[in-house]
Formats: sequence, structure tokens, C-alpha cells
Amino acid sequence: MSQKPALHVLLAAPRGFCAGVDRAIQIVEVALEKYGAPVYVRHEIVHNRFVVESLERKGAVFVKELDQVPDDRPVVFSAHGVPKSIPAEAQRRNLLYVDATCPLVSKVHREAERHHKDGRQIVLIGHAGHPEVIGTMGQLPPGAVLLVETVADVAALHVDDPDNLAFVTQTTLSVDDTAQITAALRARFPAVAGPLREDICYATTNRQAAVKAIAARADALLVLGAPNSSNSVRLVEVARQHGCGRAMLVQRAAQIDWDRMDRIGTLGITAGASAPEVLVEEVLAALRSRYHVSVEEVVTATESVTFKLPKVLAAE
Repeated sequence: MSQKPALHVLLAAPRGFCAGVDRAIQIVEVALEKYGAPVYVRHEIVHNRFVVESLERKGAVFVKELDQVPDDRPVVFSAHGVPKSIPAEAQRRNLLYVDATCPLVSKVHREAERHHKDGRQIVLIGHAGHPEVIGTMGQLPPGAVLLVETVADVAALHVDDPDNLAFVTQTTLSVDDTAQITAALRARFPAVAGPLREDICYATTNRQAAVKAIAARADALLVLGAPNSSNSVRLVEVARQHGCGRAMLVQRAAQIDWDRMDRIGTLGITAGASAPEVLVEEVLAALRSRYHVSVEEVVTATESVTFKLPKVLAAE
């Protein structure tokens, strides 16, 4: 029997669940306890199939739109946020609804509303079609928010009044890419108002910093996360930009392409903000079946943020 090859694992920290994701999942679980199954959830509560399927087994039913929700059952809105038309429709139907929007996303919504009230047109830096972007743009009337995805989009931007402009950002973007777009905005529109504090959330920033700390040391790097998870996809991009060309996004250990792992001595591992730690453990177990594994956790920050549950779910 041949001896297993050695593999040194660099485990990025922080990784995995953030406070907003933790809260959103807890909201669905507490709603199931309080109201019984089924509890409906509009869209994936967070972008992770393992999490979604775990909640389905407990009695959650995930739907695309409110018209799929019966009148007599509660509905939860996802952590990414929703346009104002969604709770308005829920109220019109007298549905019991619970909003699981991450408080840091809600902060961006309030910023956009404040700028709009002050007469400013808003530029949103984000990815077209992402639920968070749809939710943020849906806080205000059509045309009040302009979306830019790249520096080139800034150059092509047509605004109503360059002196009455503000910008906000999606919370899960690349810190470095967003800095370039923000710089281009400020260069073209010097009067543009920005957030008091940056909109990219602490968890996104911390996970990207942790990847930067290990990328150059790793022969390959695995990011545990879903392909529709913006923050997970950004982690792959950050790893590649900072010295690890062989960075890969995988949802589960079963998806690992072992051929691409050939002749690797050091492997980086991290997880997006909606990926549970159990999936990291699953990957480590798969690695130990093939390699003699040593693990080094590289800690670049510690997190202590927690968010309260909505009042409607508070203990009576």
C-alpha cells in the first residue's frame, strides 16, 4: 500500500457564515417553531444549496414569487433584501411576513432613501440581476438609481446633474475592484456624495483579506460556496489576483476536481459567507482520505458581530 502524499492546508479565518446569514437561517428556523410547517420563503434565504435543502427538510418551502404563497401561511423574505413592492403586496394580501434582510443591506437601502430625499440621483455599484441589487434599486422610483458594474460603465454614465449625485454599493463586492470604480466616479464627478462608512460589509472585507493572506503561499485554493453567491465568486477572483492562479469554487467535497489537485503541496481553503463550517469539515475529511494532511489556520481578524431577530419572532 503506497504512502499518502503530504498536503499542507492553509485554512483562512474568518471564513463561512457571517452574522447576516446566521440571522436569516435562524429566522426561518424560529418561524417554523413558532408557526409550524410549512413556512414559505421567497427566493433562497441565502445562496447555498446545502442550507436551503436543510431548511426544506425542516418544513420550509422556497418559492420564486409571492403569488405562490397561500394566504394562510407565513412568508420570509431572503437576506439579500427585496424591492418595496414585495412587502407592499404582502400587506395588501394580509400575509404574515418576516423580513430577513441583512441589517447591513438595510443600511444601504436607508442611505439610498436619504440621498433621494435630499434630491440626489444615486449610482449603485453592483452586479446586474443580483437579488441585492434588485432589492436596493427597488427601494426608489424607476430611474432614481443608476447601476454601474465597471470603470468603463462610469465613463459612459449619463446623469441628470453632476452636482447632485451620490453612490452606494452592493455589500458583497470585491474591495479592490470597488475602490477602482469609486475612484473613477470621484474623478469624473468630484461632487459625488459617498457613504459615511463603506457599504461593503465587514464579513466580505474580512474574508477577502484572509484569502489575500494565504493566496501567494498556496499552490491551489478551494472556495466553498455557490456559483450564484456573489461573495464566494469574489473570493475566487481575489485569490487569483493575489498569487493563486489555481483558485476554484466548489459547493461540496464531491465536486473537487482531483486531477487539478495533482502535485499540490500547499492548499488554501476558505468558505463564502453563506457556506456552513460543516462543508469545510467535509472537504478536510475528503482530503485526509487521500493525503497526509497538516492544517495551519491563518487568522487575519476576529468577528463578534451578531444581529437580533425581528420583533415579530421575539420570545413572548
